[in-house]
Parts: sequence; structure tokens; C-alpha cells
Amino acid sequence: MTVDHPFANYVRILGKGPKMWRHMTFDESRAAMGMVLDGTADPLQVGAYLLLLRRTGETGEELAGMVAAARDQFLENDISAPVDFDWPSYADRHRQQPWFILAAILLADQGYKILMHGIEGYTEGYAPTRPALAAFGVPQAASLSAAAGALADNNLVYLGLEHFCPSVQALFELRPLLGVRTAVNTFGRDLNPFGARYQLQGVFHPPYKPLHLETVQTLGQPNSYIFKGGGGEVQRNPMKPARVDALVNGKAKEQEWPAMTDQSVYKWREEDLDPLQLVKMWQGKLDLPVPELAIVGTLAFALKLADPGISIAGADDRAAEIWAARDKRRFS
Repeated sequence: MTVDHPFANYVRILGKGPKMWRHMTFDESRAAMGMVLDGTADPLQVGAYLLLLRRTGETGEELAGMVAAARDQFLENDISAPVDFDWPSYADRHRQQPWFILAAILLADQGYKILMHGIEGYTEGYAPTRPALAAFGVPQAASLSAAAGALADNNLVYLGLEHFCPSVQALFELRPLLGVRTAVNTFGRDLNPFGARYQLQGVFHPPYKPLHLETVQTLGQPNSYIFKGGGGEVQRNPMKPARVDALVNGKAKEQEWPAMTDQSVYKWREEDLDPLQLVKMWQGKLDLPVPELAIVGTLAFALKLADPGISIAGADDRAAEIWAARDKRRFS
């Protein structure tokens, strides 16, 4: 008698006929992803599971279960650090400069502790996050404990996913085999390794905003801004109004932020992708009004998330003041 593999039940839940399949509960999703991440599931089952999730469309409850399973797999589950902002960076193909890094540096200068984490990203013909951080000397930790230690002396620290949850990193590496992105590209942004009170999320596809909101609500995240970000990163597009799915002290509402400029055309994909361009921008050596507003606007999001009492206009004005007052010689 042939006995089904234990993971077959989760494939069955998603893969039954049109009228018989269903979404998984939080606990089922956590258990299924746990088996994927600890290697219990067969590779064939993993591929089927991920593609079925893509076809059925994940729910926030399912994604939250996956996040919980990933947290169970953290290499150091007992490490903590007093982090204010969680800043995920999981877009792998930057065809524009990661100007948001300058906003993160400015936010850190205001005294907030920030953990930025993510994947390496493609390099040839792209502008990944890590070389840009290196251009500013931002510490890049090799473990959760090292990140916690670095945060004692620095307000902005980066941690690569492969250093704290390599089993999730391995799922990102399946994309060339499967030919499409999977649920990991969605739930990876919600990992929040140190449980920061404030979380910023820039998503590439606006229809995913409510899904991310449902996920963070299920996880009990108290404060989060979720918006369409430039290149799928935490970066405001100043040329367009921004609709932010905001979670503030556990309460959700949509915020409407106005465009910051009347300019409607800027060719992001024609930028010089050398990381030193970011340093030149900090130094005031580049005249790029739209990217400059992207930096200011991204900072404004963070300022208002941390201080809900400030108005949208007030957050934009305060961010502009911080940018204007920066020490341009600091990274000479």
C-alpha cells in the first residue's frame, strides 16, 4: 500500500478541482512553509506548491503563516535589538538608482534605528542596493547578532537575507527554474527580523497593497506604510499622487499624498547607475530635481509614520528642511 507523503496534503488543499480547492489557514500555511524551509518537502512538491499558490493567489493569512514559518527558521532566534524602522529591500532588478538609501541615511540622522535587509539583486546593467550602501560606508552585517552589535554604534545597518534565513534565500533562487516570481517575493518583505515598531513597504504592483496590509495586520504589526514604490522599493514617486495603505497604531486607513511636482516625465531607466552618483547627489553636485524630491518624499513617509500627528504637508516640509540642512561634506 502506497502512503502519501506528509506534504501531499498541502498540495491537495490548493490543487484539487475548481470547486474543491481552498485557501490554507494560517496554521496550515505555517506548517507547509515550515516543511519547505526545513527540507522535509520533496523539491517536486515545492515547485508544485509555489506555482499553485501563484495560480490561486495568496491570502494575507497564508502569507502571514509563511512569515511565521520563516521566523521559525531564523539562524539566531534569540537575538533582539531595539530597532525603530524595518526597511525591506527585495527588488532584485533595479533599473534606476536606489535613491531611497539617502532617505534612510537622513532618517538615521534623526536618531532612529533602522535595519535594512534584503537580497543581493542583479548587478550587470542594474543598480542593486548593496554597492550603493557600501559607497556611504553603511555597515553590512553577516548575522543577526552582528547586526544587533552594529546597531549599538550605528543607526543604519544592512543585513542580507542569506545571513539570517538562508532557507528563504534559496526560494528566491528558484526563479530562473520556475520562470516566475513566487510567494517568497511577497512575504520576504514582511520578515521584520527585529520586530521593529515601524515598517515601510514599497511594492511594485499596486493591487498587492491590500494583500500586504492584511498580512501585517495578521502578524500584529502595529505601524506600516504600504505604497507603490519606485522599482518595487521603499521609494516615493514625486511625480504622481501616492495612495498609502497606512496601518497606524493598529488601525488601517488609506492616505492620499499629493504629487510633489508638476513635472510629469523623468526617465528613471536612463540614469547613470554608478553608485557614486548617489554620493554626488548627497554632495549637491547633481541637478536632478525629481530624484531629489524622491529622497525628500520617502523621508516624509517615514517621518509621518513615526509621528502621526504631523500633517502630510508638514511631513513633506520637514523632510525638505532635513535634506537642505545635511552636511554635504560628510561623504567627501
